[in-house]
Order: sequence, then structure tokens, then C-alpha cells
Amino acid sequence: MMLRDVSCCNTYNYGDALYWDTRYVQEADCGSFDWYQRYSALRPFVRHYVTTSSRVLMVGCGNAVMSEDMVKDGYEEIVNVDISTVAIDMMRRKYEDVPQLKYLQMDARDMSFFPDESFDAVIDKGNDIVLYHITYGDPTARMSHLNRPVFNWKIELYIIPRPGFQKPGDPPSNVKSCLEPIPLTEKGLLPADYVMEDPDSHFIYICKKIDDSLELSNKSADPLTADLQGIGL
Repeated sequence: MMLRDVSCCNTYNYGDALYWDTRYVQEADCGSFDWYQRYSALRPFVRHYVTTSSRVLMVGCGNAVMSEDMVKDGYEEIVNVDISTVAIDMMRRKYEDVPQLKYLQMDARDMSFFPDESFDAVIDKGNDIVLYHITYGDPTARMSHLNRPVFNWKIELYIIPRPGFQKPGDPPSNVKSCLEPIPLTEKGLLPADYVMEDPDSHFIYICKKIDDSLELSNKSADPLTADLQGIGL
């Protein structure tokens, strides 16, 4: 199930644990919920930058199945955190027999529980070597935060249409074209002449520590498009 994040247009307190606890109780019979994209669409990006032996932090995991799908794809350790006790208890029970998945109730705004350099990658889908941030927020809303000098990140932006999006009368989009990073302006914004095929596309920000970029490139020497062979695209 997919849903656009309209948090900027309503009065829901998405930072309030009580809101999420109530929501997960009310939607307990609705099954899992994945914001934006499923792992099948994000796999080429994840596999290109993060080895299966990496220790991964999934921020704001909710009751999504992305971590489960990553384990099925060979990932060995994923620590999932969420502000909702209800969600964490639910997921702990669901995956109690899956040792690769760990669940902790935690506010992502306070990561003091973990020592520095605890993780090789951090994934934020809807909500420190590599950070994956998947969102509806375009560069005008995100780059001022992500591009702060204190983070020392090299940022690449990818834009992919919503799952199932197709322009009326047009054949399905070429998936490989989505795997090319968008050339940003000096201010980190989209070029003035850039036109999104899907006006409600999802933005994927991949942030790499500059000091570690060489190491990451050695781990992923093949072009990103080569990963498509593994999923038959």
C-alpha cells in the first residue's frame, strides 16, 4: 500500500509518539505499510552503495517490509528504530525468528544510544557513512539541511516516478534513465529547465562522507546500471 506524505498540508503531529501509537493500533488489521517505494524499486541504489555485510540502520521503520525484503536479498544485520512502542512491539513479535532484524523504540532525533560509527549505512524512507533519504521533498526543501558543512557529505540526487506511474498514451518509462544522478546547480538545486515526468516523483538523496568516498567507490566499482541485471531490467 502506498500513500503520499501530506504532512506539510495537515495538522498531524508526526513527531509525536502518541500519534503513531494510536495510528498503529487503529490500523492493526491493515497489514504492512511502505511509504513511497518498495525495496524492489530501490534495490539498485541500495545494492550499489551498501554491501550485504554492512550494518544498516533503518530510521522510522514503522511496520514496513523493506527490512524484511533486504534480508531476503542477503543483508545480514539491520537495526530498525521507531518512535512508536506499538510499532516496535508488533515488529519484534513478527520477526522474532529472524536474527538479522533488530527493533528498538527510539526517537531518531536522539541517537546517543549508539556509539559513533556504529553503522555503515542509514536509510530514511519517509522520514554514518551513507545516508539514503527517500522523500517528496525537492532540493529547495532538503538541500539546505543536507548540505551543511558539518556533515561533510557528497550528495547525489535521483528522481524516480511513483510506483506504477505512466503518462497517458506513453509506453512505460525506461527504468535505466532513473538511475542517472540529476546534475544540480552550484546551489544544489534542480536546473531551471529540468522537467519531471511525474510531478509527484520521489526524490532519493544519497549522502556519502567525502573522506570515505574512495573506499565506497572501491566497494562498488561497477556502474549502477549493472545492478539492473540482478532484477531482470
